[in-house]
Amino acid sequence: MQAQKHPLSGLHSANTFELTSFHFGTPGAGKKVYIQASLHADEVPGMLVAQFLRKQLTALEQAGRITGEIILVPAANPIGLAQAIQGAAFGRFDLTTGINFNRNYKHVFDDVKVSLDGQLGQDAQQNVRLIREHARASIATWQPKTDAETLKKVLMTLAVDADIVLDLHCDNEAVMHLYAGTPLADAVAPLSALLGAHALLLALEAGGEPFDEACSRLWWDLDNHFKGSVPIPPACVAVTVELRGEAEVSYDLAERDANALLRYLALNGVLTDDDAAADLPAPLCAATPLEGVEPLYAPHHGVLVYTRDLGAQLQPGDAIADLIDPVSGITTVLRASVAGVFFARSAHRHVLRGMNVGKVAGATAFRAGDLLSQ
Repeated sequence: MQAQKHPLSGLHSANTFELTSFHFGTPGAGKKVYIQASLHADEVPGMLVAQFLRKQLTALEQAGRITGEIILVPAANPIGLAQAIQGAAFGRFDLTTGINFNRNYKHVFDDVKVSLDGQLGQDAQQNVRLIREHARASIATWQPKTDAETLKKVLMTLAVDADIVLDLHCDNEAVMHLYAGTPLADAVAPLSALLGAHALLLALEAGGEPFDEACSRLWWDLDNHFKGSVPIPPACVAVTVELRGEAEVSYDLAERDANALLRYLALNGVLTDDDAAADLPAPLCAATPLEGVEPLYAPHHGVLVYTRDLGAQLQPGDAIADLIDPVSGITTVLRASVAGVFFARSAHRHVLRGMNVGKVAGATAFRAGDLLSQ
């Protein structure tokens, strides 16, 4: 294992930040994997999963069982980790700009579609190598204006040419669920089964330029741009893994999740394991479109009492919660309008009008535009 330090702060900065990455295996020897935890720095479960990954990857490397390169970033947002408001961690948005740490990554397609013109041929693997070379060059030209943008550039530099990208997050309160690009459905299905995901949410473009899409969407955007005249596979399997809820931080869960991630890497030939494909668990869900997720919002302020458990299968009209005005006593029943799994909800039990209080993953697309919560 090699540790690398990446400075993030500019000259004369009021604060000094640096990112640490851990590197296992041999670059260029096989597939490249990039794993990061807690890009939203107040989402803690991924950081604990990363501790199990680091220990196990160290042992696997010593045993000669890593066939490629694995980069692990156990705390992907040192800027957010240093932020708090009146004692409460606040790692989702950069306090200096208000921008979500998982938005506004550079979509290198705009550069690469120009620089690649006339250079691609009929050899798919050669095209993959060339596209990755041009993607790295595009990221190198990025001129950050803030520490947070420097962080984003460093993360993209580490990940943009990877075969597999695993971005470990969590929701407020939730069951395990995943986000990925629609062309990656088959590649991600084994990971969904191994992790016991209750929802696998797919989109060609979720909006807002999140990290996983900055790594993976390049490939199908290029394929569409060149209209199939040259072979361009979806060569980066980038997945946002939502490790349940913010408070679900336990050794048992973290070890189980780390083992599932490592088994997925073994299935993809990054680790040697003769038993990796044996007795895969049955999936708990089929993939559904991100455009089919129904966000549920509070119509007024009040005390929130959930009447359905996370993971419940709902039908249109099913109640999920009561919202009680504490002064008048008036109770509003909050209901789903689509059939699907109730996979995420708010951890707050008093909410204001307009707050998101739940998400239901339906099978039929009905939304468009920006599909992710802010």
